[in-house]
Amino acid sequence: MDVKEFTAAYREAFGERPELPLLFRYTDTPLRPVEKVGGCFFKALAEARRGLPVSLNAGNIGCGGGKFYTGFSPMPEFVPQFVSLKERYKRTPEMVLEFIAALDLRPAPKAWLEFVRADVAETFDGAEGVLFFAAPDALAGLVTWAADAGASPFGSGCSSVVAQAVQENRNGGRRCFLGLFDPSVRPWVEPDVLSFVVPMSRFREMCGMMRASCLFDTHAWSKVRERINNDN
Repeated sequence: MDVKEFTAAYREAFGERPELPLLFRYTDTPLRPVEKVGGCFFKALAEARRGLPVSLNAGNIGCGGGKFYTGFSPMPEFVPQFVSLKERYKRTPEMVLEFIAALDLRPAPKAWLEFVRADVAETFDGAEGVLFFAAPDALAGLVTWAADAGASPFGSGCSSVVAQAVQENRNGGRRCFLGLFDPSVRPWVEPDVLSFVVPMSRFREMCGMMRASCLFDTHAWSKVRERINNDN
């Protein structure tokens, strides 16, 4: 299934109202570098969601954690203390270090990280993952389509979206990740939206089984799909 076939099938399964997902990949030839993003780079992804490619690198990601979790810089020294003592997302700096060690982060393989909406992308080639922004009804379809592959490890937006998917794709894994639970990223997405990220290693399998899933020709999903597209 190529990008155009997927886009058509996704529209058939979910209707016209849910937004199309973003593909993200590392590249040396960026489509559209953006101005430096102060703070969380998820601010800039609003443009990608509207159809404008967003190309990020070490120079235009303003957040130290964002640079780190995308592989563009080593871990800043302040991160363990900041995450535990300031943000209080982990109880101790040591727990932060344990969490980071488990991610097995590696340097970015290319100079840019690019987010492109599926209907704007020409190919899946080189993509690390597929990022969906979805409300609960659409999430129900995505999680069910992914079968038993869903996971929801807590982390920053950039770690739960980029770092987790890149690691999973590198390892040929099947886990898909619910995310955007981090209070620091919540202001940059709608109040009823979470992320669902599928590494390409799993997405290829899911495309092959898409029409055999509940998303096509089932009574239960047809009712949910109707509500997604008719809800005011």
